[in-house]
Amino acid sequence: MPIPLSLLDLAPITPGRTARDSFSASVALAQAGEKHGYRRVWYAEHHNMPSIASSATSILIGYVAQQTSSIRLGSGGIMLPNHAPLTIAEQFGTLETLFPGRIDLGLGRAPGSDQNTMRALRRSPSSAESFPQDIVELQGYLRGESVIPGVQAVPGAGTNVPLYILGSSLFGAQLAAALGLPFAFASHFAPDALHEAVALYRRDFRPSVQLAEPHLIVAVNVVAADDADDAQRQFSTTRRERVRGMLSRGPATPQYSDADIDSFLQTPDGIHIAKMMKYTAVGTGADVKAYLDDFAATTGADELIIAHQSPTVEQRLVSVELTALAMNAEVAQPA
Repeated sequence: MPIPLSLLDLAPITPGRTARDSFSASVALAQAGEKHGYRRVWYAEHHNMPSIASSATSILIGYVAQQTSSIRLGSGGIMLPNHAPLTIAEQFGTLETLFPGRIDLGLGRAPGSDQNTMRALRRSPSSAESFPQDIVELQGYLRGESVIPGVQAVPGAGTNVPLYILGSSLFGAQLAAALGLPFAFASHFAPDALHEAVALYRRDFRPSVQLAEPHLIVAVNVVAADDADDAQRQFSTTRRERVRGMLSRGPATPQYSDADIDSFLQTPDGIHIAKMMKYTAVGTGADVKAYLDDFAATTGADELIIAHQSPTVEQRLVSVELTALAMNAEVAQPA
C-alpha cells in the first residue's frame, strides 16, 4: 500500500503578492490535495515574517475548512508556549465542533519568531520550560478531564482533537514517545538530527489512550514538474528566495541579484543555509517517486508530509498533482 502523503503549506506571501493572495493559494492547494488523495494539510504559526501569512493559524484552518469537504486540516504547528493551553483548547475545540473529524493539533515549543517579537507576544524566555506540562493541561481540556478544578474548555471538552508533537531535535522525539503521541520531524528545514530522533522515538514509545503504536510523520521538500530541467530551475529560484528572506533586514536590505545569491551560496554561511533543504526531491513525477520511496524506507516513516516548494501557486499545484499520481496516493484513515 502506498505511503500516505500530506501537505505542509508554508502559506508564502511571494514577491508582488499579498496575504489575501496567499490565503487564496492555500485554499487552492488544499482543494488540490483533497482531489488527489492527500491525507491532511498543516499550517505553521509564524510571527513578524513578511513572507509568511499563517500567523493566525486557527483562523486560516477554519477558512480553508469551509472550502473543502474531507481533507484533514491542522497546525504544523501551534507554538504552545505563545498561548494559554485553555485558549488553544477553545480554538481547536471550536474548529472540531464546526468540522468534526477533520481537525489536527500539532504542537511545537519554538517562538516562531525573533526575540523582539517574542516579547511583543508577551512570551517569557522561560515559557518553553513548561511545554510538557502545558501539553498535559491542553490534553485534559480536550478530553473533558481538566487538570485544573472547575475549569473546562467550551467548546473543546470531549472533542478529543488528536495531538501531534512537532520537533527538529531529540527533545520532541523523547516527549512524543513519553506521552504516546504521533511525532512529526521537521526535516524539510532541520535535517541534522532526523535519524537519531526517529530511532529514539520508536525505541522509547509508550502506548497511550490516543495511540497504541508509534506514528512517525517525516517532512520533505518536493519540486515536481513535467520536465526535470524545469523542476531544477524552480528549485534554484525557491532556494534563492529563501536565502534572500534570511538575509533580509527590513527596508534597508540591499537588492541582491541572482548572481549575488549564487556567490553567497558558495560561502560557509551559504552552504549551511543550502543544507537546510537537504531533503528535497526535484524532478519529474518518476524522479520524485524514486526519491520519496527511498526517503520513506530509510527513515521508516509512516507518513510523509510534503512542502511543495515551487515558486508560484500554479507550479505548486502541478507539483501536488504529479507527486500524487506518481506515488499513487490513497486516502487512508488518519492516526
